Amino acid sequence: MDIYEVVKKRRSVRSYKSEPVEEEKLKRILDAALSAPSAANRQPVCFFVIHDGKIKQQLKKAYDEEWFYTAPVIICACSLPERAWKRSDGKNYADIDATIAMDHLILAATAEGLATCWVAAFKVPLVKSILNLPPGIEPLALTPLGYPSHIPEPTYRKPPEEMIHTL
Repeated sequence: MDIYEVVKKRRSVRSYKSEPVEEEKLKRILDAALSAPSAANRQPVCFFVIHDGKIKQQLKKAYDEEWFYTAPVIICACSLPERAWKRSDGKNYADIDATIAMDHLILAATAEGLATCWVAAFKVPLVKSILNLPPGIEPLALTPLGYPSHIPEPTYRKPPEEMIHTL
């Protein structure tokens, strides 16, 4: 599958099979995420890969959507603001760098025949506590990772003329 097919095929999936994710696929997906560009190549990103059923159950306190926990793996993408490059106006790029890495992860998962769903509506203090994150590591996004039970139809996309401005 070429990159354009992957981009068009990616969906936010909310139903997963219990079938485990092969370690080779997971490794390739994480390698893709770690290959993402970052500002000044600081790479202020880390991932927590959660297989443990007890931890997944605890995460329900932070994000209580049943479909989320049916996937065999949950991944938490984190930023490390103190390690990030800062623009001259003080803008810290940690969250942007983590977002790019998470997007690489999601597209790689799609290329591997797996599904994800970007989740940001979680209780940050609870995720920090449950994952025992040390100070300076900020959870930015969560995603289930697994084989889809159902692939939704494409969602509405705004027309290009609303989003692309040529000067």
